[in-house]
Amino acid sequence: MEKYICENVFVPLRSAPSHKSEMLSQVLFGEKYSIIDSAGHWYKIKTCFDDYSGWIDMDHLCHSPDTDGSGGNVITRSLSCFRPDGTRLVLEPGCEIYHPDFERKTFMLSGKTYTAGEEFTESIIRNDLSLSDTAMRFLNSPYIWGGRIPSGIDCSGFTQLVYKLLGKAIPRDSRQQAEKGEIISFLEEAKAGDLAFFDNERGVITHVGLILAKGLIIHSSGRVKIDIIDQQGIFRQGKYSHHLRLIKRMQS
Repeated sequence: MEKYICENVFVPLRSAPSHKSEMLSQVLFGEKYSIIDSAGHWYKIKTCFDDYSGWIDMDHLCHSPDTDGSGGNVITRSLSCFRPDGTRLVLEPGCEIYHPDFERKTFMLSGKTYTAGEEFTESIIRNDLSLSDTAMRFLNSPYIWGGRIPSGIDCSGFTQLVYKLLGKAIPRDSRQQAEKGEIISFLEEAKAGDLAFFDNERGVITHVGLILAKGLIIHSSGRVKIDIIDQQGIFRQGKYSHHLRLIKRMQS
Protein backbone atom coordinates (compact mmCIF):
# COMPACT_ATOMS: atom_id res chain seq x y z
CA MET A 1 0.00 0.00 0.00
CA GLU A 2 1.41 3.37 -1.04
CA LYS A 3 2.52 5.68 1.76
CA TYR A 4 2.29 9.46 1.89
CA ILE A 5 4.12 12.10 3.94
CA CYS A 6 2.33 15.00 5.63
CA GLU A 7 3.66 18.43 4.59
CA ASN A 8 1.40 20.47 6.89
CA VAL A 9 2.59 21.44 10.37
CA PHE A 10 -0.33 19.25 11.42
CA VAL A 11 -3.58 17.94 9.96
CA PRO A 12 -6.65 17.18 12.13
CA LEU A 13 -7.57 13.49 12.13
CA ARG A 14 -11.34 13.24 12.57
CA SER A 15 -13.77 10.50 13.58
CA ALA A 16 -15.95 10.97 10.47
CA PRO A 17 -15.70 12.76 7.08
CA SER A 18 -17.03 16.05 8.45
CA HIS A 19 -15.55 19.15 10.07
CA LYS A 20 -18.27 18.84 12.72
CA SER A 21 -16.91 15.46 13.83
CA GLU A 22 -14.55 14.93 16.75
CA MET A 23 -10.83 15.55 16.27
CA LEU A 24 -9.36 12.23 17.38
CA SER A 25 -5.72 13.08 16.81
CA GLN A 26 -3.33 14.94 14.49
CA VAL A 27 -0.92 13.93 11.75
CA LEU A 28 2.31 15.91 12.10
CA PHE A 29 4.73 17.25 9.52
CA GLY A 30 6.91 14.45 8.17
CA GLU A 31 4.75 11.62 9.50
CA LYS A 32 3.69 8.90 7.08
CA TYR A 33 0.34 7.27 6.48
CA SER A 34 -1.60 5.07 4.06
CA ILE A 35 -4.95 5.94 2.48
CA ILE A 36 -7.47 3.19 3.18
CA ASP A 37 -10.76 4.77 2.01
CA SER A 38 -12.29 7.97 0.66
CA ALA A 39 -15.62 9.80 0.77
CA GLY A 40 -16.17 13.01 -1.16
CA HIS A 41 -13.21 15.28 -0.45
CA TRP A 42 -12.10 13.21 2.55
CA TYR A 43 -9.50 10.46 2.92
CA LYS A 44 -9.61 7.80 5.59
CA ILE A 45 -6.02 7.10 6.57
CA LYS A 46 -3.94 4.93 8.88
CA THR A 47 -0.81 6.43 10.38
CA CYS A 48 2.49 4.55 10.29
CA PHE A 49 3.81 5.85 13.62
CA ASP A 50 0.98 4.69 15.87
CA ASP A 51 -1.44 2.75 13.59
CA TYR A 52 -4.20 5.29 14.24
CA SER A 53 -7.11 5.66 11.81
CA GLY A 54 -9.32 8.62 11.01
CA TRP A 55 -10.45 11.06 8.34
CA ILE A 56 -8.54 14.01 6.89
CA ASP A 57 -9.85 16.71 4.56
CA MET A 58 -8.22 16.68 1.11
CA ASP A 59 -8.70 20.46 0.87
CA HIS A 60 -6.75 20.92 4.11
CA LEU A 61 -4.03 18.49 3.13
CA CYS A 62 -0.62 19.10 1.61
CA HIS A 63 1.18 15.79 1.11
CA SER A 64 3.48 13.85 -1.21
CA PRO A 65 4.09 10.17 -1.93
CA ASP A 66 6.82 8.56 0.16
CA THR A 67 9.47 8.23 -2.54
CA ASP A 68 12.52 6.89 -0.70
CA GLY A 69 11.13 4.88 2.23
CA SER A 70 13.66 6.29 4.70
CA GLY A 71 12.91 7.00 8.34
CA GLY A 72 12.44 10.52 9.63
CA ASN A 73 14.42 12.41 12.27
CA VAL A 74 12.19 13.67 15.09
CA ILE A 75 12.83 17.31 15.96
CA THR A 76 13.06 18.02 19.68
CA ARG A 77 12.39 21.77 19.63
CA SER A 78 10.61 24.29 17.43
CA LEU A 79 12.13 24.92 14.02
CA SER A 80 11.50 27.85 11.69
CA CYS A 81 12.01 26.85 8.07
CA PHE A 82 10.95 27.66 4.51
CA ARG A 83 9.23 25.58 1.85
CA PRO A 84 10.71 25.44 -1.66
CA ASP A 85 8.24 28.21 -2.67
CA GLY A 86 9.57 30.49 0.09
CA THR A 87 6.59 30.27 2.44
CA ARG A 88 7.51 29.99 6.13
CA LEU A 89 6.68 27.12 8.47
CA VAL A 90 7.23 26.77 12.20
CA LEU A 91 7.52 23.09 13.05
CA GLU A 92 6.91 21.92 16.60
CA PRO A 93 8.59 19.17 18.63
CA GLY A 94 7.46 15.77 17.41
CA CYS A 95 7.47 16.71 13.71
CA GLU A 96 9.87 14.77 11.48
CA ILE A 97 12.46 15.84 8.91
CA TYR A 98 14.48 13.82 6.40
CA HIS A 99 18.09 13.90 5.21
CA PRO A 100 19.19 16.95 7.25
CA ASP A 101 22.29 18.77 6.01
CA PHE A 102 23.46 20.92 8.90
CA GLU A 103 26.22 22.61 6.89
CA ARG A 104 23.88 23.77 4.13
CA LYS A 105 20.99 24.34 6.60
CA THR A 106 18.61 22.21 4.57
CA PHE A 107 16.52 19.07 4.88
CA MET A 108 14.44 17.04 2.45
CA LEU A 109 10.85 15.86 2.25
CA SER A 110 9.72 13.75 -0.71
CA GLY A 111 12.48 15.13 -2.91
CA LYS A 112 11.79 18.76 -1.98
CA THR A 113 14.40 20.91 -0.29
CA TYR A 114 13.45 22.95 2.78
CA THR A 115 15.78 25.60 4.19
CA ALA A 116 16.33 26.62 7.80
CA GLY A 117 18.31 29.26 9.68
CA GLU A 118 21.47 29.32 11.77
CA GLU A 119 19.71 27.52 14.63
CA PHE A 120 19.55 24.40 12.43
CA THR A 121 22.20 22.27 14.08
CA GLU A 122 22.41 18.61 15.05
CA SER A 123 20.91 19.50 18.43
CA ILE A 124 17.52 19.90 16.70
CA ILE A 125 17.23 16.10 16.42
CA ARG A 126 19.01 15.18 19.65
CA ASN A 127 17.53 14.92 23.13
CA ASP A 128 19.85 14.11 26.02
CA LEU A 129 17.25 14.79 28.72
CA SER A 130 15.48 12.21 30.86
CA LEU A 131 11.78 11.43 30.43
CA SER A 132 10.84 13.65 33.38
CA ASP A 133 13.04 16.55 32.24
CA THR A 134 11.65 16.26 28.72
CA ALA A 135 8.11 16.38 30.11
CA MET A 136 8.94 19.50 32.13
CA ARG A 137 9.77 21.38 28.91
CA PHE A 138 6.06 21.45 28.06
CA LEU A 139 4.78 22.72 31.40
CA ASN A 140 1.74 25.00 30.89
CA SER A 141 1.11 23.86 27.30
CA PRO A 142 -2.66 24.20 26.75
CA TYR A 143 -4.94 21.17 26.65
CA ILE A 144 -6.68 20.45 23.34
CA TRP A 145 -8.64 17.23 22.79
CA GLY A 146 -6.86 15.24 20.09
CA GLY A 147 -3.73 17.44 20.21
CA ARG A 148 -0.20 16.05 19.83
CA ILE A 149 1.94 19.20 19.77
CA PRO A 150 2.97 21.65 22.53
CA SER A 151 0.70 24.44 21.26
CA GLY A 152 -2.26 22.19 22.10
CA ILE A 153 -2.04 18.68 23.50
CA ASP A 154 -4.22 16.12 25.27
CA CYS A 155 -3.19 13.76 28.07
CA SER A 156 -2.13 10.77 25.95
CA GLY A 157 -0.73 13.01 23.21
CA PHE A 158 1.50 14.52 25.90
CA THR A 159 2.86 11.19 27.15
CA GLN A 160 3.25 9.93 23.57
CA LEU A 161 5.21 13.07 22.61
CA VAL A 162 7.54 12.82 25.60
CA TYR A 163 8.39 9.22 24.73
CA LYS A 164 8.69 10.03 21.00
CA LEU A 165 11.31 12.68 21.74
CA LEU A 166 13.40 9.97 23.39
CA GLY A 167 13.04 7.63 20.43
CA LYS A 168 10.33 5.43 21.93
CA ALA A 169 6.99 4.81 20.23
CA ILE A 170 3.93 4.21 22.40
CA PRO A 171 0.26 4.03 21.29
CA ARG A 172 -1.94 7.09 20.84
CA ASP A 173 -4.80 6.70 23.35
CA SER A 174 -4.56 6.26 27.12
CA ARG A 175 -6.46 2.95 26.95
CA GLN A 176 -4.03 1.67 24.31
CA GLN A 177 -1.01 2.85 26.30
CA ALA A 178 -2.37 1.07 29.40
CA GLU A 179 -2.15 -2.24 27.53
CA LYS A 180 1.62 -1.87 27.08
CA GLY A 181 4.53 -2.15 29.48
CA GLU A 182 5.11 -3.76 32.87
CA ILE A 183 2.65 -3.34 35.73
CA ILE A 184 4.04 -1.59 38.81
CA SER A 185 2.13 -2.95 41.80
CA PHE A 186 2.58 -0.05 44.21
CA LEU A 187 2.96 3.68 43.75
CA GLU A 188 5.97 3.60 46.08
CA GLU A 189 7.76 1.41 43.50
CA ALA A 190 7.14 3.83 40.63
CA LYS A 191 10.07 5.63 39.00
CA ALA A 192 10.25 8.93 37.16
CA GLY A 193 8.95 8.34 33.64
CA ASP A 194 6.46 5.60 34.56
CA LEU A 195 2.92 6.18 33.34
CA ALA A 196 -0.04 6.39 35.73
CA PHE A 197 -3.50 5.59 34.34
CA PHE A 198 -6.84 6.74 35.72
CA ASP A 199 -10.38 5.46 35.17
CA ASN A 200 -13.92 6.77 35.42
CA GLU A 201 -16.82 5.45 37.48
CA ARG A 202 -17.39 2.70 34.88
CA GLY A 203 -13.79 1.49 35.17
CA VAL A 204 -12.78 2.80 31.73
CA ILE A 205 -9.28 4.28 31.39
CA THR A 206 -9.77 7.95 30.51
CA HIS A 207 -6.58 9.72 31.59
CA VAL A 208 -2.81 9.25 31.78
CA GLY A 209 0.09 11.16 33.26
CA LEU A 210 3.81 10.74 33.79
CA ILE A 211 5.34 10.17 37.22
CA LEU A 212 7.70 13.07 37.83
CA ALA A 213 9.07 12.24 41.27
CA LYS A 214 7.85 10.63 44.49
CA GLY A 215 4.30 11.90 45.08
CA LEU A 216 4.25 14.10 41.95
CA ILE A 217 2.75 13.64 38.50
CA ILE A 218 2.88 15.79 35.37
CA HIS A 219 -0.15 15.54 33.08
CA SER A 220 -2.27 17.46 30.61
CA SER A 221 -5.61 18.47 32.15
CA GLY A 222 -6.65 22.00 31.25
CA ARG A 223 -2.94 22.54 30.68
CA VAL A 224 0.23 20.57 31.32
CA LYS A 225 0.76 20.84 35.08
CA ILE A 226 2.23 19.15 38.13
CA ASP A 227 -0.05 17.70 40.79
CA ILE A 228 0.16 15.52 43.89
CA ILE A 229 -0.53 11.80 43.43
CA ASP A 230 -1.14 9.10 46.04
CA GLN A 231 -2.61 5.59 46.02
CA GLN A 232 -6.11 6.98 45.47
CA GLY A 233 -5.30 9.30 42.61
CA ILE A 234 -4.52 12.91 41.75
CA PHE A 235 -5.20 15.29 44.61
CA ARG A 236 -5.83 18.92 43.70
CA GLN A 237 -7.51 21.83 45.46
CA GLY A 238 -8.70 19.72 48.36
CA LYS A 239 -10.19 16.85 46.39
CA TYR A 240 -9.35 13.95 44.08
CA SER A 241 -9.73 14.87 40.42
CA HIS A 242 -8.70 11.50 38.95
CA HIS A 243 -8.96 7.95 40.33
CA LEU A 244 -5.74 5.91 40.02
CA ARG A 245 -6.24 2.58 38.22
CA LEU A 246 -2.72 1.30 37.50
CA ILE A 247 0.90 2.22 36.84
CA LYS A 248 2.93 0.94 33.91
CA ARG A 249 6.63 1.03 33.06
CA MET A 250 7.09 1.23 29.32
CA GLN A 251 9.64 -1.23 27.99
CA SER A 252 12.68 0.29 26.37
